[in-house]
Amino acid sequence: MRPNPKQIYVGMSADLVHPGHMNILKVAAKLGEVTVGLLTDRAIASYKRVPFMTYKQRKDVIENIKGVVKVIPQETLDYRPNLEKLKPDIVVHGSDWKEGVQSKTRQQVIDTLDKWDGELVEPDYTVGISSTQLNNSLKEIGTTPDIRRGRLKRLIDAKPIVRIMESHNALSGLIVENIKADNGAEYDGMWSSSLTDSTSKGKPDIEAVDLSTRITTINEIFEVTTKPMIYDADTGGIAEHFAFTVRTLERTGISAVIIEDKTGLKKNSLFGNDVSQTQDTIENFCQKIQSGKKAQITDDFMIIARIESLILEVGIDDALKRAKAYIEAGADAIMIHSRHKEPDEVLEFCRILREHDETVPIIVVPTSYNQITAKELSEARINVVIYANHMLRAAYPGMVRVAKSILENDRSFEAEKDLLSIKKILELIPGTK
Repeated sequence: MRPNPKQIYVGMSADLVHPGHMNILKVAAKLGEVTVGLLTDRAIASYKRVPFMTYKQRKDVIENIKGVVKVIPQETLDYRPNLEKLKPDIVVHGSDWKEGVQSKTRQQVIDTLDKWDGELVEPDYTVGISSTQLNNSLKEIGTTPDIRRGRLKRLIDAKPIVRIMESHNALSGLIVENIKADNGAEYDGMWSSSLTDSTSKGKPDIEAVDLSTRITTINEIFEVTTKPMIYDADTGGIAEHFAFTVRTLERTGISAVIIEDKTGLKKNSLFGNDVSQTQDTIENFCQKIQSGKKAQITDDFMIIARIESLILEVGIDDALKRAKAYIEAGADAIMIHSRHKEPDEVLEFCRILREHDETVPIIVVPTSYNQITAKELSEARINVVIYANHMLRAAYPGMVRVAKSILENDRSFEAEKDLLSIKKILELIPGTK
């Protein structure tokens, strides 16, 4: 290398390294010493999905590419903090950012480089290489239990709010996997609800539903999806049984299990409960959490403690007492539940808990207080929002309406307007397009 080589900066995500990335780095290496500003998971998740590979994995790959001298984190999409710190002579980026959403970032880079007469070099975009196509190919291949299981923690670390939607069969799982809003928003994972699972089978929502029966449904969902899943385990049963449940769920590839701190016969929380909530209950629940944590094999799996205090109308102080005890016992996250139509009590609980613990993930299920947005929940420093039963509740009225229409009209013609075409049904199924 020549004396006092020029300092070159290249920003990239490098989740799926392809010839386009290699070309950029090759051009950069010819110009001088290359520092790669590698976007963190949080930076990437701010504009698209969480990357397939972790930051460390991506860093290991880039560090071993010829010509790369150093790899540093780029914490946001904005290049300016790193540029101001390093003051590189040249920034290298593909020409594809001249148009579209990245054009603003490009102009910021140009304006910043002008402060010290820096230069922007833009090699031609490599035609025929598409990260989107590569991502779609990976979706078609599927994922492994280990990769899926670890994804929830990465999402919580990377995103302002993680959106989870109930899925009760493979078809609903495909919807969660593929649906996107016009603004690009999508669901980050799935919720396996004991209520929707049992209801879809025409059975009451009772805790005695066989774990193996639910795992069969989950495996069917996992065969056609890649997103992580949180499992609703009701109370989790006795500690010995819960340890077995944890091992089974972890081995299957589920990311987290939620257990609720109540005893007695299963009864849906939206109808209230008259179950025991004593100091003994807290101690027993802590023992259950500890039993589950000892049983798990990986660091990825999460045990989430669901607090019923607000459901039982015993107040925020009781809920906070329980939250602190459960965190101390090893719970990986806290879920606070409420059946009030206003979110005030939940938000107050979260505010005070954040004063006690700034990092523990907080999860809410705003079924009753459904006017609050995910953005507002994020602003309250809530990490995960679960929409716990909406897919099933949407499906049932539609099926009843169509079935009744056919009976009343003695034909299916009138019902056709409410139906998806067979062609579109088939397009939902992988491999049939």
